[in-house]
Amino acid sequence: MANYVKISTIGARCPDGNPGTGATAVDQMIQYWRARLGQVLPDCPDLIVVPECCDRYPAHSQIEQWEYYRQRGNRVRDAFAELARSHHCYITYPAIREAADGSWRNALEVLGRDGQTVGTYHKNFPVIGETVDGGVLAGAAAPVIECDFGRVGGAICFDLNFDEIRLHYARSRLDLIIFASMYHGGLMQPYWAYSCRAHLVAAVCGLPSAVYSPVGQLLAQSTNYFDFVTTVVNLDCQVAHLDGNWDKLRAVKAKYGTEVTVFDPGFLGSVLLSSGSPARTSMDLVQEFGIERLDDYFARSSAHRHLPGNMEAAPTP
Repeated sequence: MANYVKISTIGARCPDGNPGTGATAVDQMIQYWRARLGQVLPDCPDLIVVPECCDRYPAHSQIEQWEYYRQRGNRVRDAFAELARSHHCYITYPAIREAADGSWRNALEVLGRDGQTVGTYHKNFPVIGETVDGGVLAGAAAPVIECDFGRVGGAICFDLNFDEIRLHYARSRLDLIIFASMYHGGLMQPYWAYSCRAHLVAAVCGLPSAVYSPVGQLLAQSTNYFDFVTTVVNLDCQVAHLDGNWDKLRAVKAKYGTEVTVFDPGFLGSVLLSSGSPARTSMDLVQEFGIERLDDYFARSSAHRHLPGNMEAAPTP
């Protein structure tokens, strides 16, 4: 059945200047983010995503950052939570957080529609300087965060360069990846979406922030004039290769018409099958018409390669 989710992403820069490390600096940060979030709240999004380390002051020295973070405590997070609660939406809070032992984490916290924490991801691959200079320890897990619209995974900045977390998410069958960052990632954003067969929403500090489909299609992107964008995605979808499925996809469309979308991004050989029906899911369509999904096709192709007589002899050392 259709699973439409309205997503807003904000690629706002961190505030300029150095307001010190006391309560005034925290107050100014809260005011800043209330204004930034206020740009998309009239759209009534289900989810708002903001960039990595959203509430830091770049002008701070490392010592000042630690002092400011300790003064800040949970105040900015609590302001985000109040907006999530009052507007009945999910909001991400990516920030540097202090652990009980005095070490630090680069965290992405997902706040639910009631303002409570739904799940937290710790950056698995901090750049070396984050650990050496900033005391930020690498996260040891990549949890699947269960939201009322689907299964969500997080990634922060440098994470996008490492296969082990991407492959973990591909095995986890996510619906959506949230990417909060200072670094854009370029082609890695659509590649992660396609590799994980999941939608991806990116919020990148001061750079275009975007939403991609599971076949790497750019669905929406902020601009040089507006650092935010809101779009609606349908998470009820399946990725299928065209091999063996041409006639089946035509049959789905012929029978269900506007209830079904088959999107071809071109040159990929794979398409995105989405169900807009209130009565049947995309998986129902796959089962009814015997459509082979992309990962099943790849697995079958790999198994076929290893059947007796289908592979050349191994070269002699």
